[in-house]
Order: sequence, then structure tokens, then C-alpha cells
Amino acid sequence: MKIVVRPLKDFTDATLDLNDFCGSNGQLFVRDGVGVAGRGIAARVSSSDARTLLESLDIDGPRDEHGALPFLIGALPFDRSLTGDFVLPQQWISKTHDGHAWFGMVEGTTPDLAPAERAPTSSNSYRIKPGVAVDQYLSAVAEIRDAVRRGEITKAVIARDVLVEATDPIDVHGLLLRLKASFGSSYRYSYDGLIGASPELLVEIRGAEIFSHPLAGTTPRTGDPATDEALAADLLASAKNQIEHRVVIDMVHDTLLPHCSYLDWEPEPTVVKVANVQHLGTRLQGALSSPRLHVLEAAYMLSPTPALGGFPRDEALALIARHEGLDRGRYGGAIGWFDTQGDGAFAVTIRCAELSADRRTARLFAGGGIVADSEPNAELAETQAKFQAMLAAIIRP
Repeated sequence: MKIVVRPLKDFTDATLDLNDFCGSNGQLFVRDGVGVAGRGIAARVSSSDARTLLESLDIDGPRDEHGALPFLIGALPFDRSLTGDFVLPQQWISKTHDGHAWFGMVEGTTPDLAPAERAPTSSNSYRIKPGVAVDQYLSAVAEIRDAVRRGEITKAVIARDVLVEATDPIDVHGLLLRLKASFGSSYRYSYDGLIGASPELLVEIRGAEIFSHPLAGTTPRTGDPATDEALAADLLASAKNQIEHRVVIDMVHDTLLPHCSYLDWEPEPTVVKVANVQHLGTRLQGALSSPRLHVLEAAYMLSPTPALGGFPRDEALALIARHEGLDRGRYGGAIGWFDTQGDGAFAVTIRCAELSADRRTARLFAGGGIVADSEPNAELAETQAKFQAMLAAIIRP
């Protein structure tokens, strides 16, 4: 298969928004205007065959320009025993950190750069119901907390889901634009019915540089600046949240370090604020050693992190499977893209909705890390705060 890649300006003078190129039926991974968007599907492969497909492509275009290479976009599930799923778009746009924009397409296709039409305002109505029963969730939190206290594990994450049922199909394009308005600095994505705005970078590779920004430890935002500052101070001072966060940072650092000539990280976590909640976050940045790590391989090694699974990983995942009562699917895994050189970015698949085939049902997920000091009702309140990101974006006109 031959892929033709040219500067976007060769095709249009318009400033085309990646959300509008993706529309309701394309693929998207973007943060602060930097990322990729695709239309159509030229090929779909499992994660085990993804690199082989990219290596087989005949490329008519630059080979040494960041963002100019063909890429696959897709997701890795939470269950590490299952393979991920990736697609090669028929046409795509990439926008880079240095301000360049590229357009690629399968040879023989006709360039289509018209922005997706925006759907008219809908009078859609919604009904919300629980997936996993609240009592089961509370019981699972207590079971995991007690396992931590017995010394069986250090931490595990328990999640729950809710279902949003709509009378009319949910407008994906409109949903993406609302997420952009409220969560523009999160990693917003749309792939095969999976829509979300994740604040957490799992891993990014650009040339010889590698980045990660793990989050763990959460408190709400109220909209009142003074209250939110007090909550942020409490978050930083919380031994429970600091323990939860440290477990994640140590795992990410220890996993990536053998592949780096150096790996730096912030000495203390900072508070990362999104529209509805605040997290503890720690940035890591390093230089890769040779042979250079592929971003897909890095995503596999890290996912699921202790921020979505637990630590030690195998023991925590076994307890989650025993007590949670939830098929997470792609929630808690990783979503992102990678190119023919192994560059790319993956976010942790959180703050998301899985849409049904008819787009009349959205399944939302939220979870929290359970440690020895966890209290079930407080964890329930944390999931309620986390649900608001997608819930508000779906039901807001």
C-alpha cells in the first residue's frame, strides 16, 4: 500500500481543526491542538501485527520530518492477555509541537478536507442508571482495603460504571467539541466508539526523548477558587494520596529507566487541575538509549499502571477480577498512536464513554486507588466527581 504525505498547506489555506476533520465517524487523538486525526479505514490490525503493517507501507513523502510519517491509531485493553486494535486511516492530518501540519492519504483516494458538518441542536433526553450496583462497589472497596491492611498488596484500583441511555443517537462531533471547550489540555480521543478526555499521559516518544506524566490521588474541584486551593493543599498533605501516587511513580520510573541513558522526574508531585477534579501528578522526561524503545512497546510495558490496576500488578489484578464485578473492556488500558519510526503518544484510557453501535447508550467508567486508609463512601464520592467529565459533556446541549 502506498501512502502519499505532503504539507497540509499544499491542499488548503484553511486552519482546519482536528476535531472538525475527525467529525463523528473518524479517529482523533489531540491535546492543545497537537495530535492526529483520521478519516476512513484503510486497514485494521491487531496490536501484534501493527508494526508489520507500518513497515510494509510504501511512503511517498518526507522520511525525516516529525509528524510526516504514516501512523496507526488505536487502543490497548485493560486485560493484558488480550490484544489491542489499531487502524490505518485512509486520510489523516497531523499537527506537531513545532507548528507543522501534514496531510497523508492512501494513493488513489481523493483528498477530502471539508470540515465535518455540525449537527443541529438536539432535544435529546437521557436516563442514567448504574452498571455495577453501588453496594457491590462499596463491598469491593472494603475487600481491597482489607487485603492491603493484611499486606497482600500495596494498592489496587476498584472501578464502577454507569449507563447513559439517550432517546436519539448521541452526536459524537458535538461531544468532542464540548470536551475541547472544557478539557482542552487533556488528551481528547475518539476511536471506534470510545470517546474521552484523559488528563494522564502514559508515554510519549519523540525521537530520542521520552515523556510520561502519571497521575494518582484525587480531590474534587468546586468552582470556588478558595475552596479548591484548600482542597489542593489537603491533597498534597494527604498521606493516603501520597502513598497511592508514589506507587505509580516508582513503577513507571523503574519500568522506563533500563531503556534510558537518563530519566529525570519532579522531586515532588504537583497538583494537576482539570475542569471537575484535581490530581497529584509527577512529570518524567528522559533520553532513550540505543536500540531505541518503540512507543507501542513502552505502552505495553506500562499498561495498566498502578493508577488503574495496582501493585504488585499480578496480585492486584487478580483481586480486581475477583471482587470488582466489572468487564472494563478498553477502560483503564491505553489509547494513542504511533508512526513508522516508533514515535507516538499514548494516554491512559480514563474519563471515557463506550458508545453502543446505535449511539443511544454510553457506558461511563470511574475508579480510584484503594490503600490501607481508604474509606468506601469517600471512594464512592471520588468516582461521582470523576463521572462528571463525560456525563456533563454528553447531556449538555
